[in-house]
Amino acid sequence: MAETTDGDGRDSRDVHAERRDRAAARLDEADAAGLICFPSRNLQYLTGFDEEPGERHFLLAVPAADRGRTDPTLLVPALYETQVREETSVADVRTWADGDDPIAAVRDLLDELGLREGRLLVDDTMWATFTQDLRSAAPDATWGLASEVLADLRVRKDSSELAAMRAAGAAADAVVSDLRDLGADAVGMTERELADRIGERLAAHGGDGVSFGTIVGSGPNGAKPHHGHGDREIRSGEPVVLDFGARVDGYPSDQTRTLVFDGDPPTEYERVHEAVREAQAAAIDAVEPGATAEAIDRAARERIEAAGYGDAFIHRTGHGVGLDVHEEPYIVAGNDRELEPGMVFSVEPGVYLDGRFGCRIEDLVVVTEDGCERLNRTDRGWR
Repeated sequence: MAETTDGDGRDSRDVHAERRDRAAARLDEADAAGLICFPSRNLQYLTGFDEEPGERHFLLAVPAADRGRTDPTLLVPALYETQVREETSVADVRTWADGDDPIAAVRDLLDELGLREGRLLVDDTMWATFTQDLRSAAPDATWGLASEVLADLRVRKDSSELAAMRAAGAAADAVVSDLRDLGADAVGMTERELADRIGERLAAHGGDGVSFGTIVGSGPNGAKPHHGHGDREIRSGEPVVLDFGARVDGYPSDQTRTLVFDGDPPTEYERVHEAVREAQAAAIDAVEPGATAEAIDRAARERIEAAGYGDAFIHRTGHGVGLDVHEEPYIVAGNDRELEPGMVFSVEPGVYLDGRFGCRIEDLVVVTEDGCERLNRTDRGWR
């Protein structure tokens, strides 16, 4: 996103520039000289530029605000220069060409920014080859992780992020309606065929690619929480766990419904589904500013334990969602982090009976000033 101009012709800083400024200020608090990202969700968060990691050195350096120079700098392969200048508001863009020594270019950049010593925070997902090259370029530096600064910035979503996530949630909701309309026509389809159809429908409803590998777990495959999808055919009367989402402007949705497309499920499944539905409702009712992440987990877990399925609820109740599908805050026992307005996370209790079936219901919520807002609104029943 480039800088914009307001009505009287003055430059108006974009949201990514503001994020870089906040990151630079927080580096001081973390006693760090600078922050270095490579193609990742962190770099996307700070610049708006979305690129997959590759073999070429592509780095964003953000010096701490107290070092006399606050302008972040991108060091990119020359073939990216025009694209980066057009698609980001980073003013200082340096390049290196194929045939140049990229480590020398990194060393020169760090030297100019005063980052060849002191404490440097590197992207948590940075490939080892680049961290090793950074160590070579700055042998006197000490090292930490970018999440020390960026996790707390990213955990509270701003209005532009929430708008994208609402749109992504609406696309997922629309696909749930499409799936219900399939009814008996889904019987005989393979999990893979249904997963492909979900991807097509997400695109039709405005999604830009799937958030993650779509899960279609039919019958006993539904008892494997991260089954994915395979060639098993969907049968009448069996529960099918459907976990999927789309991205809008880089931000994902993540929703799960467990449906029976035709016929009647086992009697026990109806009891399990009701326990999971009640657990999810109890957890969402508990969401408000100041509540702890572990309290939300406990609210869901207590309902499932009371129904007699505590040993079959084998994962945390939820996870934060942002540019990464899994990020802070984690809704899990032992996490005493207090919830704050703007935090977005999943609430997804589940019960998994090995060799028989699984059941999970998942929605995303955003913490508000006095409670929470669901980002998914479709019916949670199994028919």
